[in-house]
Amino acid sequence: MYFKRKELEKFRSFKGPLIDVRSPNEYYKGHMPNSINIPLFDNDERTIIGTIYKKEGRKKAVIEGLNFFEKKMELLLENLFMIIDSHKIIPEKNNNGSYIKIYCSRGGMRSNSIAWLLEKFKFHPITLNGGYKNYRRWVLDSFIKKLNIVVIGGKTGTGKTRLLSLLEKYKYQTIDLEGFACHRGSTFGGLGMKEQPSNEQFENKIAEKLNSFKCSNNIFVEAESANIGKCKIPHEFFNQMKNSRRIEILRSESNRLDELIETYSVFKKEELKESVLRIRKRLGPQRTKIALDSIDNEKWDIVCRSVLDYYDKCYEYEKVGKTNIKLLDLTDKIYDKRILELINNVL
Repeated sequence: MYFKRKELEKFRSFKGPLIDVRSPNEYYKGHMPNSINIPLFDNDERTIIGTIYKKEGRKKAVIEGLNFFEKKMELLLENLFMIIDSHKIIPEKNNNGSYIKIYCSRGGMRSNSIAWLLEKFKFHPITLNGGYKNYRRWVLDSFIKKLNIVVIGGKTGTGKTRLLSLLEKYKYQTIDLEGFACHRGSTFGGLGMKEQPSNEQFENKIAEKLNSFKCSNNIFVEAESANIGKCKIPHEFFNQMKNSRRIEILRSESNRLDELIETYSVFKKEELKESVLRIRKRLGPQRTKIALDSIDNEKWDIVCRSVLDYYDKCYEYEKVGKTNIKLLDLTDKIYDKRILELINNVL
């Protein structure tokens, strides 16, 4: 199936609730952001239909699908009307350009079945030709575009994420990769974070953010390795990061320790210990023991010092944006609007 860009753009341009009628497993793997999952078939039913299709052909698979559909039609309508009512969409009305938007995997029987059902109640739903497959082609295509990326680098504790948030606050174009991945990228990275999304959904979030940008303007991202927890930065996007301009943040060791203490001392001791133990082979027995004992005694500066040397050594292997580096010394500076002028001066 070819990439139907215009059809996708038209579908996205309509206002109104976005409904994904695929199974819960399909939805979890990846979906259009802000969509609501009202599955036509649950995971088991989808598996049964797929097995019948492979063994006995399309006709019997469709019949089995209709049997499932008939049994749950009332529940489907109840869930659909709940969404429709919350958006104040009225049958046979324009509703100021608001429509019920529906998609499935390929824009076939599942989305068309739900659309047919709503049409019986005088609604005017819109389905996506090509379905989620079409959307995914758009996502992957978005990483090929030439982007004007600026990488914010710096050793652990220099406040890169804090700086990125400041840029976002003042309407600079930023992509918070760690925020999208729900992980800070280190052994301590999952502390206090939500469950990580699937890698596919991680890509969807990045593409949606890029879609809101003007590609010729600066796009600020934090320096990362290719993997953030279990999420992998899209290959084409990561290649552009590697060859981008870089602002290297410099801060004193005391600044960095303060940053780390503020970030991690709020977590439970057992969680911190588990994170330390994951890197005990690299820390060595002596530093590991010092870190664990210091967590027990809440000597947070010693804990952070114990792991800081390890992370500084890891930092030497970072490869993102290493060819065009501008240094920016923010030692003892407060991360407020005044810093933005310093950033503009080095670009």
